[in-house]
Amino acid sequence: MGTAEPQAGTPRTVDRKQALAQVLRQRIITMELPPGAVLDEIALSEEFGLSRPPVRELMRQMAAEGYIELEANRAARVASMNYQSLRNFFLAAPLIYIATTKLAALDASATEIADLKAIQAKFRHAVQQGDVDSRVYYNDQFHLAIGKMAHNPYLLPSLHRLLIDHARLAKTFYQPGSQHMQHELATAVQQHDEIIAAIERHDANTAVEIIRAHLELSRRNMAMYVTPEGLDIPVE
Repeated sequence: MGTAEPQAGTPRTVDRKQALAQVLRQRIITMELPPGAVLDEIALSEEFGLSRPPVRELMRQMAAEGYIELEANRAARVASMNYQSLRNFFLAAPLIYIATTKLAALDASATEIADLKAIQAKFRHAVQQGDVDSRVYYNDQFHLAIGKMAHNPYLLPSLHRLLIDHARLAKTFYQPGSQHMQHELATAVQQHDEIIAAIERHDANTAVEIIRAHLELSRRNMAMYVTPEGLDIPVE
């Protein structure tokens, strides 16, 4: 006799649904599932041992978070990313990152800071090992942890959405293959350490200064990718 499939809402189904959510989020932010990729509900149901209703419920949840796009009579797709995404990111990023980092410096607990240091250790290891997917993932987790430390329910949803494209842009533009890029990544690691130190001292002003520099590092490297070194741009 076969084993009956667990009903929606049972502990086994909830655990499998959470596992699917974690895997899908990681596949999207590391670009294993690229922008616009179709999500096969049947394949995902079979992979995680779920019926289709909890998978569809998860799709709606992830669409609300900004990971995927749902349209009537079309399969779910990974959220698109284009020039407008890049522009919107750099318009919104300073506002959100500065606000969450400042509040984190004011409100973070010792336990939260310890958790942030643990994430930073994994980020540093990924950079040292040249593990691009892990680097992107733990950078995402680093800034998300700071957002949670801000304890602000208005800012966290915006940060969640911002981080989706931050991770995907990082995977697109930060491909370490040169001495210059290795230096930039080392600088990013150092800036993370400095942000942690400022938060631990509850020094909001310094934390804000460092996160500004951190964002400028991202902007500069993405601009270098779009405009390769040595290309003369005429100025009118």
